[in-house]
Amino acid sequence: MTSTPSATRPFSVADLGTLVVMPWSGEAADGGDMPYLLAYSLGDAPDGGAETTAAAIEHLLGDNGMPVGGNVVDGTERPSLPFTLLVQSGAAVLNMPGLNAQCVPPKEWLAAVAERGYAYLVFTTRPWPEAVPGKPVEADALTAFAGAADTLDAAAHIVLPARSLRS
Repeated sequence: MTSTPSATRPFSVADLGTLVVMPWSGEAADGGDMPYLLAYSLGDAPDGGAETTAAAIEHLLGDNGMPVGGNVVDGTERPSLPFTLLVQSGAAVLNMPGLNAQCVPPKEWLAAVAERGYAYLVFTTRPWPEAVPGKPVEADALTAFAGAADTLDAAAHIVLPARSLRS
């Protein structure tokens, strides 16, 4: 039996493992509150674990023009961006080719995204298995992971316009 190296495997959503989107807001360089989204995997792909999830996320991002470790992609200037953000009824939905992820942000995040009209997405290939969905993440742990050079260098950085459903 032979196996295909993960670098040459076709993209499979299952290879992402458990994908988590975590919202938070914080002070930006302009002094205002910035709404952030951190997207990461727990590194629990059924076939290959953390190595497989990192490769799958890099594949998803790269195939859709989102450079890992590159410049910020400004979705406010790219209306055909394949990643979108829908904010409706107190929820945020990150839509990506072939999948979506939803979270319920705190009211401070919702206020910041309403004021700015966009959120800053950090979608990292670096797994974070310690941040289990449904369990609170301490602010220090979030800061340490989201602000780590290893996380930021292994991420696509995308400014996503916040869209909503029209009545």
